[in-house]
Amino acid sequence: MAPVSAGLGSGLRIGVLSLQGDVREHAQVLTDLGAQVSLVRRPRELEAVDGLVLPGGESSVIDKLSRVAGLQGPLCALIAAGLPVLGTCAGLILLADRLADGISGQKTFGGMDVTVRRNAFGGQVESFEADLDVPFLGPRAVRAAFIRAPVIEQVGPAATVLASLPDGRVVAAEQGNLLGTAFHPETTGETRFHQRLLNAVREQAMR
Repeated sequence: MAPVSAGLGSGLRIGVLSLQGDVREHAQVLTDLGAQVSLVRRPRELEAVDGLVLPGGESSVIDKLSRVAGLQGPLCALIAAGLPVLGTCAGLILLADRLADGISGQKTFGGMDVTVRRNAFGGQVESFEADLDVPFLGPRAVRAAFIRAPVIEQVGPAATVLASLPDGRVVAAEQGNLLGTAFHPETTGETRFHQRLLNAVREQAMR
């Protein structure tokens, strides 16, 4: 894991899917790490990025808007081909291969061998913050904000658990170049997940 550095993202173009959700916060973290940020709303904008962030928001709305914008097919194809992606909250839902409680007709982009339940902690008033032990990020705890957050109910053999709450509920997982969190690191000053994304982009470019 590279240390925090304003130049970590130098030379990298990272897209943030900008159909709905907390786009600005992710863009700021990536900019602070030195990446060139591209706001992705159309397929041609997706073609130019080295990695992608799927932000928090409303997963069913992002799903519908991605289809309207013609992004769903290209996104699914790029994820399947190995594009490095970080998904937070709704972004985790969109990366999941399976939903436990999706609304009628709701689809995901898929790629992670996990089953996710939406709004697993209740509504907005049940939002909370917690310190999480995430060993692969080092000894310093992760301050995580859970806002109408999902939870990972099942983890298939292709995915790896990265973090759980004290009660055992899984809230972060990784599979290849895909990294998903049920919480919002971008709102608490936590940059190490975005650093992980940038490192994955650099490693892929060297293969």
